[in-house]
Amino acid sequence: MAVTLNNGMKMPMLGLGVWRMDKEHIRDLLIPAIKMGYRHFDCAADYQNEAEVGEALAEAFQSGLVKREDLFITTKLWNSDHGHVLDACKDSLKKLQLDYLDLYLVHFPIATRHTGVGTTASALAEDGVLDIDTTISLETTWHAMEDLVSKGLVCSIGISNYDIFLTRDCLAYSKVKPAVNQIETHPYFQRDSLVKFCQKHGICVTAHTPLGGSVANTEWFGSVSCLDDPVLKGLAEKYKKTAAQIVLRWGIQRNTVVIPKTSKLERLEENFQVFDFELNQEDMDLIKSMDQKYRTNQPAKFWGIDLYA
Repeated sequence: MAVTLNNGMKMPMLGLGVWRMDKEHIRDLLIPAIKMGYRHFDCAADYQNEAEVGEALAEAFQSGLVKREDLFITTKLWNSDHGHVLDACKDSLKKLQLDYLDLYLVHFPIATRHTGVGTTASALAEDGVLDIDTTISLETTWHAMEDLVSKGLVCSIGISNYDIFLTRDCLAYSKVKPAVNQIETHPYFQRDSLVKFCQKHGICVTAHTPLGGSVANTEWFGSVSCLDDPVLKGLAEKYKKTAAQIVLRWGIQRNTVVIPKTSKLERLEENFQVFDFELNQEDMDLIKSMDQKYRTNQPAKFWGIDLYA
């Protein structure tokens, strides 16, 4: 199942995110994932595992397991590289061992002090607050992203973690419209207005953290996972599925792309088994009533500043 982006490209509605995926486990997860049917992989320079992803992809191509054109590969421009878009993109391509990207995203709507291409540690000032570069506008960054399309280095470009106002601005100054806005959204953080705004203007929404962060965000941010909610557990029992499968199916039926992350093979397979059932409207409405406007991904913990305030 795929969604057609505003430039006519097809993007699989289910992908595998590689955030916090240990380098040594990449190969043993990506190769089986491809064999299971995964065709969409979501990466980022900041995840610091592009090289390992590239090695796994190269193996998959060279062995004949899959062709390059059969996969949809996304990666992202880090905050400190807003003034070095071309170099950053080329660095990611080199690490991923690819000639082009299917999708390149602005990871966060903020430019920070440049620390060297490929170096993604968050630049903090002496006061412990993120060292924001106020000389680079998001419009300047976007036009550099557009140049990547004309150079044939990327097929589609998009944004990530943009709210309605920033997305609106991007639509106003863009020559190449953003194809995607990747945002945190799950049953506890549905962001219905932002999702509707993007879809109304032809921007596909990709849900990062589609399962509410689960164990990973509980460890990092102390957040609560929606997967433990009795409503979802009840629906899982009703449909004879897991709570995670219910949540992913809900995301897909909202016409959002979902990119769950896992480091366990059994979960990898489980997450892919979401195309053989459908939630009825009553149950979609039930999940809609669960919204708590509860963000689980909180970079302020590391940056000393809340970009969402």
